[in-house]
Amino acid sequence: MAILWLLVAVLMAGFVLLPVFRRGRGAGGRPRAGHRGAPDPAAYGFVRQEELDVRMPGPDQDLLDALDVVQRTQDYTAAARLLAVTGAGDEWRWQRVQALAGAAALELRQRPGGVHETPGGQWLRVWRAERPKDAGGTAVHAEFLAQQAWRTSAPGTDEFRIIMEEAREACAQAALCAAPDDPVPYLIELSVARGLACPPPEFEKLWQDVTERAPHHMGAHLAALQYWCEKWHGSRAQAYAFAEAAAARAPEGSLLAALPLFAVFEHLPEVNLVAGFHRSEVVTRAVHGALHAVHTADPDDPVAAHVRHLLVFFLVRAERWAEALDQLVHVDGHVGALPWILDDAPAAAFARYRALAMAGYEAGGGRPVPLPG
Repeated sequence: MAILWLLVAVLMAGFVLLPVFRRGRGAGGRPRAGHRGAPDPAAYGFVRQEELDVRMPGPDQDLLDALDVVQRTQDYTAAARLLAVTGAGDEWRWQRVQALAGAAALELRQRPGGVHETPGGQWLRVWRAERPKDAGGTAVHAEFLAQQAWRTSAPGTDEFRIIMEEAREACAQAALCAAPDDPVPYLIELSVARGLACPPPEFEKLWQDVTERAPHHMGAHLAALQYWCEKWHGSRAQAYAFAEAAAARAPEGSLLAALPLFAVFEHLPEVNLVAGFHRSEVVTRAVHGALHAVHTADPDDPVAAHVRHLLVFFLVRAERWAEALDQLVHVDGHVGALPWILDDAPAAAFARYRALAMAGYEAGGGRPVPLPG
């Protein structure tokens, strides 16, 4: 299958939500589990490190199949068909738009084209030319431009601004073609607004456009959280307030209860390897909210995998080994999520934390219980 390795960077950092800022936040730290020897992942039914899939946080076979056809044939039809049957307000739609745009962007980067070579991602250009009013194609194109700006130029430069302005125009076109209840064009524009440093009132108006269509959309909240983070246009207090307010009004079964954990992750101190910090009241409360969220959410919710991966990170650092293993059971095999994608070797980072969870669990007297089947 020809799906490109760095598709992972689309799906969560992807979310184009989280630009890589590893220092103090990546998965490279090594909390000590106090156990000698290396536990065998196979004893738990886990896959070997070399078999870990770094492309996505969890399975989406329909997307993989569509991308396989698109990249093999350079015919966009399978992608258009997939988005046509993906609900307008569905979390799947946002993730699939990101993935398709990311695949086109990566193809272009690998094959920029020339006198005798067709540039990569040609299928997206043909899609736009042949179906200029297709809701899926216009959304993927807008997301493609936003990703191009973040990936190929530095914020604040003329090149970055020019591409982002083009992306904003593409978002407006996508909104005209989208279903009335489809938040994706406005969700893409959240990333554009952050990049163009739109003032808070303008961002809040855009946020209202999103929430009028999908008030409990987790992907949208993760995108908006970035704007309010300290490293962009807000502060730690603003980010925490935004996340906690969303969690407080979240309906039962919503993953929004996990949003404060993402806010904590965004503002980890530079030195954060001490277990005591990860047992603090703020972190513990955020972890418990995330645990409640994944326990009550629809098991097929695509964002649940993102939450579980981040829980593994925090639970291991808090030395809550058995709980970390419980999350690993649900996500093992896929590692395309925070915090692993902030590492140069995502599979190795995930495997390191998995080994720590197993070692800590066994040091406390636990025994491997292989996964069923």
